[in-house]
Amino acid sequence: MAGIDPAEEINELAGTLRSIQDVLDLGAMRKQIEELEQQVAAPDLWDDPEQAQKVTSKLSHLQGELNRVEGVARRLDDLKVLYELAAEEADDDTRAEADKELDTLKSDIGALEVRTLLSGEYDSREALVTINSQAGGVDAADWAEMLLRMYLRWAERKGYSTEVYDTSYAEEAGIKSATFTIKSPYAYGTLRGEHGTHRLVRISPFDNQGRRQTSFAGVDIVPVVEQTDHIDINEDEIRVDVYRSSGPGGQGVNTTDSAVRITHLPSGIVVSCQNERSQLQNRATAMNVLQAKLLERKRQEEAEKMSELRGATTTSWGTQIRNYVLHPYQIVKDLRTGTEAGNPSAVLDGDLDDFIESEIRWMRRQESETH
Repeated sequence: MAGIDPAEEINELAGTLRSIQDVLDLGAMRKQIEELEQQVAAPDLWDDPEQAQKVTSKLSHLQGELNRVEGVARRLDDLKVLYELAAEEADDDTRAEADKELDTLKSDIGALEVRTLLSGEYDSREALVTINSQAGGVDAADWAEMLLRMYLRWAERKGYSTEVYDTSYAEEAGIKSATFTIKSPYAYGTLRGEHGTHRLVRISPFDNQGRRQTSFAGVDIVPVVEQTDHIDINEDEIRVDVYRSSGPGGQGVNTTDSAVRITHLPSGIVVSCQNERSQLQNRATAMNVLQAKLLERKRQEEAEKMSELRGATTTSWGTQIRNYVLHPYQIVKDLRTGTEAGNPSAVLDGDLDDFIESEIRWMRRQESETH
C-alpha cells in the first residue's frame, strides 16, 4: 500500500457513504421501521399469516439495511483512530490491522453502493426462480440440481427463507426442473441478472470412460406478484391437470392426486405445484406462479415496445451468461462482466456475491445506455 495515503482513501469512502445514505434516505427508512414495528405489535397481526410474514420480513430487512449502513459509518470513524494510533506508536501490527480493515470497508461500501442501484419497478419484490435442465442429458439434469442447491445455499447464507413449490426429478439422476421462491425484499432486483443459461464443463461422473462433458441449464427469475398487480386470467384460457406428487426415483410422496399442473393455453406457459398438502392450496400457489410469469412477459413486451420507439435494440439476458469449468482447470467466469472465481466449489456452495454485484452494475450500465 506504499504511496497511497489512507487518509485520502478514508475521505473518499466517507464521500461515497454519504451519497449512499442520501439515496437510501435513512430518515425515511427509520420512519418506515417505526410504522412496521407498530404493525408487528398489533394483537391481530397473525390473523392473516401471509400478510404477517410480509410485514415481519420487510421489518427485519429494513432493520438489517439500517444496521449495515450505521455499522459501516462507525467502522469508518474507528478506522481513522486506528491509523492515528498506528502512526503515534509507530506500530506495524496496528498499521497492518488498519490496512486490512480498509480493504474490507472498501468491499462493504461497494456492496452497499450496489444496493442503491436496485431502483427498478419490480426490484424490491421477492423472487420466483425456475431452473430447467437443457442440453447434456443426465449431466444436465445433475447440473440443474447443482444450481438449485447453489441458489438455496446462497439464500441460506443471507438468512433469506425459501419455499420450493415443485421439483420434477429426472429418471437417472438430478432434476428436469424446479420452481422456488426466495422470500426477501429486493430478492428479484438482486438476482435478476442470474437469468439465462449456465454452462458446466467437467469430467462426467455418469460416463464410464471418464470423458469431458459440457452441459447446460437455464435459470429463469421473475418478480413475485402482489395484490396491486392486475393480471387477469380467464378460466377458459387455462387447463388444470391433477396428478400424484412424486419424489426422486418416482416414489409417491402423497397418496392422493394433490399435485396441480396449470397450462396457460394462449402463451403455452406451464406451471406446477406439489409441495402443499391439499389440491386447493397447490392450485392457488400454481396460479400465483403463473401470474408472476405472465407479469414478467408483459413487462418484457412493454420494454421491447419502448426500445422500438427509441430505435434501440433490446438487450436480451436470456442467453449463455456464465461458464463453470471444473476440468481441465478450475474457474467460474461470467461472460458479460468478466468476473472470475478460481474456486468453483465455493461458488457452487452459494458464494455468489461478487458475480451478483458486478452483474447489477453491468445491467444498470446497459439500461442507462439504452435510455
